[in-house]
Amino acid sequence: MFGVQPDPWTGPRGATQLARNLATSPVALREVPDARPLRDDWVVLRPRVCGICGSDAKQVLGDFEGDADSALSGMATFPQILGHEIVADVVELGPAAHGIDVDARVAVNPWIGCVPRGVDPPCPACAAGDLSLCEHFDAGGIATGIHLGTSRDAGGGYAELLAAHPSMLHPVSSDVPDEAAVLADPFAVALHSVTRHPPPAPDDRVLVWGAGALGQCTIAIIRTLFPRVRIAAVARFEAQAHLADRLGADHVVRPGTQLELLEALAAWSHGRLRPTMDGLDGLPLCLPGGIAVAYDTIGRPETFEIETRVLAARGTIVVTGVHVPGRWEWSPHYFKEVAIVGSNAFGIEEVEGIRAHGIAHYLALVAAGRIDLAGLLTHTFALADWRDAFGALADQEASGAIKVALTPT
Repeated sequence: MFGVQPDPWTGPRGATQLARNLATSPVALREVPDARPLRDDWVVLRPRVCGICGSDAKQVLGDFEGDADSALSGMATFPQILGHEIVADVVELGPAAHGIDVDARVAVNPWIGCVPRGVDPPCPACAAGDLSLCEHFDAGGIATGIHLGTSRDAGGGYAELLAAHPSMLHPVSSDVPDEAAVLADPFAVALHSVTRHPPPAPDDRVLVWGAGALGQCTIAIIRTLFPRVRIAAVARFEAQAHLADRLGADHVVRPGTQLELLEALAAWSHGRLRPTMDGLDGLPLCLPGGIAVAYDTIGRPETFEIETRVLAARGTIVVTGVHVPGRWEWSPHYFKEVAIVGSNAFGIEEVEGIRAHGIAHYLALVAAGRIDLAGLLTHTFALADWRDAFGALADQEASGAIKVALTPT
């Protein structure tokens, strides 16, 4: 549970600063009443496995370097039971619940929008399938929260039981194991960013910055749906670089200095670097640039500064995931008329002419053998060992962790 007094704990000697933060992070295991349906049409689930999202890791590890003036601070209530990348069994139906059976194994869409909150008619965003843009994340007698794990009433998957609405549940076929099903949420996040902002031409070059779960899923999606597109990936750690290569990246770059990274990407994309004026600091401009779209899963000033320089004129940066605010030198942004767009979670997506929820697309692609993310889930821990789980993410270079999950039962 997040938002409580932590239990006494001394971290291992030589731990990273992020790992040491676990001693003071307001997180602890707590006995709480069993989850019950929050409305008559909700159900109770027993999680099998729950992935640790990057937003959970940032929150628990205190990984918020930079400014702290996020407008999203009012979209959550505390204390929270975290965890929203959930595979679970249905164990109980509310008196008005329908559309799902007890014992069904499901992947969970965690967003608590109009339908789960009983808002009728739904807002325009929910009606259009843009479930993460709901206008009523504080309605229905359920405490404010955008998805399971961010509301003090609607707890997440780091627990033995949780509640959800049947509209949030996607049955998992017997040929998709839990270890694959638990990747449905990050895959759907990446799918949303690619389907809403695809490579403009079949032979384009694109950049995927970050080789955690979102970056790896983005590489796999582009390789599957746009097989001729050339992909460069920026991977911080060795394990990430190896997986990015296996999933289809054409060129994997390990970060060095900002200038070294800029030069490497410019050379790969056949861009032309224009040095800055003698005596002035700063990174050179790449004009023309050779990269059509940058899918940014890191969202830091240093990534934007490189991306705006290597992108083609009127290229696009797609910022995927949850990031802290930061300030950066943005002259290439307006000079090259680069579009910077956010990509907020997922909803109903169109893939190859079919409209379905992003999680449903993932489960279908896995069942058809078109997507194989083996190697992405690197570590699984029991819930009681949650500090070890977050510790693996706090030092990914040593642990080799990419996606880490908890098994609450």
